[in-house]
Amino acid sequence: MTKPLRIALAGLGTVGAGVVRLLEANAALIARRAGRGIEIVAISARDRSKDRGVDLSRFEWVDDTTALAAHPDADVVVELVGGSDGPALTLARATLKAGKGFVTANKAMIAHHGLELARAAESAGAALKFEAAVAGGIPVIKGLREGMAANEIARVYGILNGTCNFILSKMEAEGRDFADVLAEAQALGFAESDPTFDIDGVDAAHKLAILASIAFGTQPAFPQVVANGIRHVIAADIAEAAQLGYRIRLLGVAEDGPHGLFQRVHPHLVPVSHPLAHVTGATNAVVAEGNFVGRLLFQGAGAGDGPTASAVVADLIDIARGEFGPAFAMPADSLGEHQAADSGERRTRSYVRFTVEDRVGVLAEIAAAMRDAGVSIESLIQRGSGADGAVLVAIVTHEGPERAVAQALERLRGSQSLVGQPMWMHILG
Repeated sequence: MTKPLRIALAGLGTVGAGVVRLLEANAALIARRAGRGIEIVAISARDRSKDRGVDLSRFEWVDDTTALAAHPDADVVVELVGGSDGPALTLARATLKAGKGFVTANKAMIAHHGLELARAAESAGAALKFEAAVAGGIPVIKGLREGMAANEIARVYGILNGTCNFILSKMEAEGRDFADVLAEAQALGFAESDPTFDIDGVDAAHKLAILASIAFGTQPAFPQVVANGIRHVIAADIAEAAQLGYRIRLLGVAEDGPHGLFQRVHPHLVPVSHPLAHVTGATNAVVAEGNFVGRLLFQGAGAGDGPTASAVVADLIDIARGEFGPAFAMPADSLGEHQAADSGERRTRSYVRFTVEDRVGVLAEIAAAMRDAGVSIESLIQRGSGADGAVLVAIVTHEGPERAVAQALERLRGSQSLVGQPMWMHILG
């Protein structure tokens, strides 16, 4: 009888406990699909006494998480600790050096150190797998790496952060402001007490860097990702977008072209006719465009114990079958090193919202700045003044180079007519 695949599990938070439950609940089915059983032999976490809702007494407890790499009975280490460096990275390096498989849900570590770890895995002939690092239970990495392996991929983009999508779709449905909905998301557990990584786009940027590497055969280039989040989106933006036939979504967009690799996380106006406009709540969705397969949409739960544990165990089943190849779809030395593309040359339509003082000459000042920068205005909308005397002015531009809009906003910097900073969003084409 084939020996079971033996697992050492680091991290027993929501996802770690979910992995334990899943391996137990579906043990017989998993064994049939994997061709052998998958069992946990050792575990490690910071708090040994914490009640995690699962029976851990049958597993060996190891106090030093990084020691799991050298555990004599473990074939694979599963890392669910988190963090781009520290114990997680130490454990990854030691596990691969020992020639053991390594499975992780750690997007930050893969975005920052994925190339190094991929080379280590190839040198040791070991598996490095991270399906759970992007979009939770959605098999988007497998879809890009295997299902679209024969295609030249033109673009990959989508909703990569469930917290932001929950907030935006809640604002959309109920007309509430950002701060109010963020507080609710924190109370419901959709947002962390410190939500910075989510609402400022960093979490989505980590995921986008991973997807771009797999899609385009480039080295993971997280430092090249330009990230802007949603903290400055207001209820009036949501309402204005709806009037124009759009919904606001935080999108990560990656394209590889003759002028370099373009990677950006930024709020977008998405046409209501596009599938991403209808993705609501804490859901993720990724679109990939291949030259033969066409447009594919991957959609589902992007976080949570069940979906993320499902992705972790799917990786373990692949390893149990002996089915694994290069972590980023091609050998690490084949991954190209691309320069960051200049976004100023990209031609897009834009939505720019100003909050201004209600006085004569303000619209003329804004229009002149746009004209002088070469921005063609498709529509200009002014809404009545509020109690504080401020007026909302929203501009939609014709298609043109992004550099022109940036120059127009620079001309308006410091204007006494503006109340706060303008909000610039791109329109998904």
